Amino acid sequence: MLDSKESAPLYEALLRYKKSEDVSFHVPGHKDGQAYRSLQMGGEPLTQVMDIDITEITGSDDLHHPEGVILEAQQRATSYFGADQTFFLVGGSTAGNLALILSVCTTPGDVLLVQRNVHKSVIHGLMLANANAVFLAPQIHAKSGLATIPAQDTVREALRRHPNAKGVLVTHPNYYGMGTSLKPLAELCHNSGVPLLVDEAHGAHFGLHPKLPENALEAGADGVVQSTHKMLTALTMGAMLHVQGDLLDRRLLAQRLAMIQSSSPSYPIMASLDLSRSLLQTKGQVIFEEGLAAAQTIRNGIANLSRFDVLKVNASGTNAAYDIQDPFKVVLYDASGQWSGYELQEKLEAAGCIPEMSDDRYVVLALSQGTTYKDTVRLLLTLENMDKDEYIRESTRFSTWNIAQEDEVSSPILFSLTPISEEMTEAVSIEQSVGRQAAEMIIPYPPGIPLLYPGEMISKETMVRLVGLREAKAKCQGAEDPLLRAIRVRKVKEGSRGKV
Repeated sequence: MLDSKESAPLYEALLRYKKSEDVSFHVPGHKDGQAYRSLQMGGEPLTQVMDIDITEITGSDDLHHPEGVILEAQQRATSYFGADQTFFLVGGSTAGNLALILSVCTTPGDVLLVQRNVHKSVIHGLMLANANAVFLAPQIHAKSGLATIPAQDTVREALRRHPNAKGVLVTHPNYYGMGTSLKPLAELCHNSGVPLLVDEAHGAHFGLHPKLPENALEAGADGVVQSTHKMLTALTMGAMLHVQGDLLDRRLLAQRLAMIQSSSPSYPIMASLDLSRSLLQTKGQVIFEEGLAAAQTIRNGIANLSRFDVLKVNASGTNAAYDIQDPFKVVLYDASGQWSGYELQEKLEAAGCIPEMSDDRYVVLALSQGTTYKDTVRLLLTLENMDKDEYIRESTRFSTWNIAQEDEVSSPILFSLTPISEEMTEAVSIEQSVGRQAAEMIIPYPPGIPLLYPGEMISKETMVRLVGLREAKAKCQGAEDPLLRAIRVRKVKEGSRGKV
């Protein structure tokens, strides 16, 4: 048992429940996995989890009104991660993003300043809140073509134009582990009396080791959502929402979370959040050492290959868009320009090395505290074998599918749950969609960032990117035609010259 300082109270309560062997006359219906064991249906790994898959009974507390072990577990997370209050999430960072938006946009028509290349959950939150989004163009790192957070001047101008905005929401780091300092944005927001909200889904580990970038709380953000399951060690869907300062109504935030999260939350997921924090607190910075060493070994090994390279911060100086790189995200690409990221991913998967994601240029390898030296050896041997393949070095320039936005600060765009009636839409080929308004959301997944939202005008550049996604056979959510041969758009009224 861990000592009292680093104990995991919720996890330990579930162990006590399992050890008690009490008879269950409560839900869930599998009765601690007995339904499977009595029928001899197998499924041993799952039934082991069912042993601690309980509900809100005496002693197990209640996520939506915590007074016991859940409250204690959340308070320990609050202290460890440096927040003023922490909420456990069993619906991933999606639940946190929705709750933040619903807690600041409380009146239909409220304005929220939003980085354009956000996760789909942010768009869904705007729809639920019936809010106006003012989209802020992200900065583009010239060499890689990848987008990070909006520039200071962009946020400053948006706050000037919209003094009644309810807050600013950005994503940091991006899916590739790239970013830049959030402190200037936090200062701008606080000078205007509005909160900075950060989707830090891929940065739950930031700030926990000297070789890791500072986290959003350290930078001054008011509401921060972290996917503890992504880059730390919780079960899938386990996440945390951290709050600091007095710019967010925490009581309202708790009420919004009770709305969007299940009234029967998963105890194994919550226990994994508690255990993940306890593991970090018990082991300290040493828990990151093997993973960091593995990441550096991979980078050193790739540097010795002629065909491949990795994305990295320019050592000669800072870049306004990109001067922070998560060492646990190795962004690999074929420097010969012959294989797209999708093709390279297929080749890696065929060799038993499964990446996190790819796009038309890059493959993202997500490492963690669980990555071992043995893993790096297998990856590097695979890349060394590929390096021997014949190729002709070219200067091919791949284009990424980052969102293009003409204006740094868009006009307010109202989102709602009212669907576009089918009679007002039609399907056209991707090639014929330029100048039309999208009637569906097109979301390359991963990373889950909408390339188009309903009502957005389709530019020629966007059309070209859609064609590229189709040719690469990329997976896209939201599209009626999963093969991207056609896209649903608003019908054009006669004489409207392209306007609905």
